[in-house]
Formats: sequence, structure tokens, C-alpha cells
Amino acid sequence: MSLLIKNGNIITSTNEYQADIYVEDEKIVAIGENLDYKADETIDATGKYVFPGGVDEHVHYNSFNSLGYEHSHAALAGGTTTVGDFVMQPEGVSLKDSVINYKRDFVDGVSTPDYIFHGIIMDPSDETIEGLKDVPSVGVSSVKVFMAYKGMPFYVDDEWLFKALQNGKKAGVTIMIHAENADVVNIRTKQLIEEGKTDVKYFPKSRPVFAEAEATSRAVYMAKIADAPLFVVHVTNQKAAEVIRQAYNEGMSVYGETCTHYLMLNDEVFSKPNFEGAKYVCTPPIRPQSDVDFLWEAIDRGWLLAVGSDHCAIVGGFEEGKKKGLKDFSKIPPGSPGVQDRLNMMWTYGVEEGKISRQKFVEVCCTNPAKVCGVYPQKGDLIVGSDADIVVFNPEYKGTIKFEDALMGSDYSTYEGYEQKGRAEKVFLRGKLMAENGKFVGEKGIGKQAMSKPYAYSYSKFKEKESLDDNK
Repeated sequence: MSLLIKNGNIITSTNEYQADIYVEDEKIVAIGENLDYKADETIDATGKYVFPGGVDEHVHYNSFNSLGYEHSHAALAGGTTTVGDFVMQPEGVSLKDSVINYKRDFVDGVSTPDYIFHGIIMDPSDETIEGLKDVPSVGVSSVKVFMAYKGMPFYVDDEWLFKALQNGKKAGVTIMIHAENADVVNIRTKQLIEEGKTDVKYFPKSRPVFAEAEATSRAVYMAKIADAPLFVVHVTNQKAAEVIRQAYNEGMSVYGETCTHYLMLNDEVFSKPNFEGAKYVCTPPIRPQSDVDFLWEAIDRGWLLAVGSDHCAIVGGFEEGKKKGLKDFSKIPPGSPGVQDRLNMMWTYGVEEGKISRQKFVEVCCTNPAKVCGVYPQKGDLIVGSDADIVVFNPEYKGTIKFEDALMGSDYSTYEGYEQKGRAEKVFLRGKLMAENGKFVGEKGIGKQAMSKPYAYSYSKFKEKESLDDNK
């Protein structure tokens, strides 16, 4: 199957120009002006933007009480062609075998977008830490560690975090962290409940900004001692982002991402009537508007590298899932659906409002996530040899986010009622048409694993140092 896209305004993370793209056998074969290829299908993209399929490095399927890959086609309807999922590690099972089993049991033949796997350390032991060296053999180059959730299987204390940083570096595996001080969160939660402050509006008070900033700082110092890179997921506030910025400016390989909801929402959502605030409960919490404003600046200036959705559509949705915490906010399952609307929100409220450029949009939503995950340039760019994951985008579209258009399996939409400017008119996954005008039109279950390579973007400064040392 061959495809020729003519006269598009191509946007990459570094450039914008008019050209044609020719696709054959799932790959981009040629890019240039007035390409003269005989293709099975030709599309005239005059007046449209053409950019890489979105790479969402942070989603949750089949984990933390979330829905599975049967709803993953929602990503493609919104222009995201590759998702980065986190694999739970059962007790007594190695990280490598956890990936093998998960792919076989939950993903093969079910996922519609292509996918990347990250590991999660849930059985901290010498065997698990030693097993970090084995995960690149199954296409995994990043492993997540939770500093939060003390008493839960995925909580990892400082000893094992430090050992993971040391051993991860030996294998070229990037350690990702969920940074919150678990003890502070536990104590504050218990105190609020004992005081009768059980309503959802008290949820953000249980997980204060400084609990996140302190854990981020602690992890950064451990990375410095271990002389290892670090990637901080879902940064929510100015204090934590400044810790990352300072570490990077001091020459450390410390990077971070934020997520769509931290850029779109502020903590006033928790005061919505009729328990509606529970829909927005996620960890860490959504913060005040001043933090929202700073995060946009952090994305624009490159202090944070990427924007993921942290998609987590809770089983039971709002009515049968979130309402379990109706009388106790600590029982509200955290997570919200968002993979379908990530690009819509980033374009409408980022590009259209002048917060970020079109090139920055591609950088933080497509290219940098692919680099962080070790799948660039296969994913995240429009260059010869890359997978033909392509979005033809109509900037003239105007509409509204509606629940009736959501494909994520939940009973509510996080961004219901938000204005939308522009949309993915056509979405191609490896040259196959998968979505048109926000509707899924492709074949389900055809997703393939993008095999992540070790020593990915977070190791860039180490590579530069080694190169300098070699040239001395």
C-alpha cells in the first residue's frame, strides 16, 4: 500500500515548510516538493498542517483499576498513534517476565495504536534490581519507581530507589519517578479524615505542593550521588519544576514531563457541586492557577520536555468508580480519561492562544516523548525512514469537546464543554488510515510494540561527556 500526501504545510519540532510525503510499506520513503510517484492513494493537503502522529509517553491501561486496550483506539481518533504504557510487576515475577506476560495476555491483538512499555518496580528486591539489565532485551528502556503510596505494593523506599538508579545506569535504563513524600501524604490524609474533612475539596490539602517538591529534590540528590539520569513524571507545580530546572542547569541529566490536565485545569475543580470534583482526582493533585501558568512557561522554555495525558480511565467511571469515595476522599480512585483529547487541548489552548508555537507543540507532544522513550526516529518525526505515522490537521475546524464523541470507555469526559480549534482530519498509523475528523475508521487490534532502545534521551549528557573524554 502506497500513499502520497501533496502540498501539506509540514511541521516538525525544528522546521515548518511546504512539501509532499510519499509512503510505502509503512515507512516514509520520500519528502520533497512536487514528488512524482504513482501511489495507491493521493491526498491533497493544501491549506492543512501535516505533523507526526502524537506520542503519548504516559498512559495506563489494565493498571491501577483502569480500563484496558479495548478502548485504545480513542488515542488514534485524537491524533495519537503511539502510547507509552506502564507494566505492573507481580510479586515474585521479574521485570522482564512481567513485560512478556503482559504483552501476551493483555496487549497482543488488542491494542490499536502502536505502544511502548515502561516497567514498574513493585517487588523491590536484589533480584528485581539486578533484573534491570534484562529489560532492554524485551524492548523496554525505562522503569518507573513510586515514592508515594506507602504500604502499597508499588511503593519503593529510598534504599531501592538509589539501587535502581545505580543499576539502571549500568543497563542504560532510564529511571522514572512519581515524586511525592509518602509519609507526609499518609499523615495529612489521616489528619484530615479524623478532623471530619472528608469532602473531595480537601483532597489537594492531603498532597501539598511541598510534598511533591521535597520528593523531587530528594530523588535529584540521589541521582547526583548515583551519577545517573532521572526523569520525573507528571510534574504539577512551580516548586517541583524549579528543582528540575536547577539540576539541569547545574549539568545534571534530570528531566521531567507534565500532563494535559495540569495545564488545562486548576484546583477550583475540586469544589464543583454534586461531587463532580471527584472526576478530577489524580495524583499528584491539580494545582492553583499560578502553577498552571508556570507549567506553560516551563514547557515553552524547555524546562520540562514533554506533555503526556496520564490517561487512566477508571473501571466504573464516575458513577460506580469515583463515587466509592463519596464519604471519604481518600477512597476516590485516582485517574481520569484523557488520551483522546491531549492534542486537541494542546493545540487549542497552547498554539491558538500563543502559549507555545506550532513547532513546540510537535516537540512536546510527538518528538521529545519518542526520544525519552528510546523510539526516535522510528516515531515522533517526519523524516525518510521513519514509520508513516502522520496527522493531516485542519486548523479551520471549530467545535466543542462532547462526551458523545469520546471513545475512552468512561462515563464522562474530562474536558466536556471545552472549545476546540482545529482537529485531526486524517490520522495514519504506519500508512494506514485510522481516523477521520475525530472518528475512528480503522481496524482495531493492529498495534505493534515500538522496541525502546537503551541509553535514550535522558543519557544525552553522559554521551556528550564520554565524547569529550574520548577526544582529550
